Amino acid sequence: MVNNEELYFCRVCGFRYYNLPWGENNDNPSREICPCCGVEFGYEDSNLLGIQHYRKKWLETGTKWFEPRERPDDWSLEKQLDQIPEQYKYENL
Repeated sequence: MVNNEELYFCRVCGFRYYNLPWGENNDNPSREICPCCGVEFGYEDSNLLGIQHYRKKWLETGTKWFEPRERPDDWSLEKQLDQIPEQYKYENL
C-alpha cells in the first residue's frame, strides 16, 4: 500500500514533486513532466518495466536535469534515489 507522502515522489528518479504526479488515488497521472529526469507521468512510468528502463537510461546518460534551473544547490543523487517509493525500486541497475 502507498502512503500519502510517497504519492509526491517521481517513480523514476525520486524527485519530490509539488503536485501529485499520479493523483490522490495513485491512478490518474497528471501527464506533467518531471523537472529532474524528464519522465512524463502516466507514459514512461506507467508500469514497472518502463520505470526501470527509463531510470537506467537516465542514470547511464549522466542524470541530466530536464529543467536545470529546478535543481537545488544541495542536490544529492543518492538521497533522491532513496526517495523512490519502495514498490518502484529495483536492485540491478
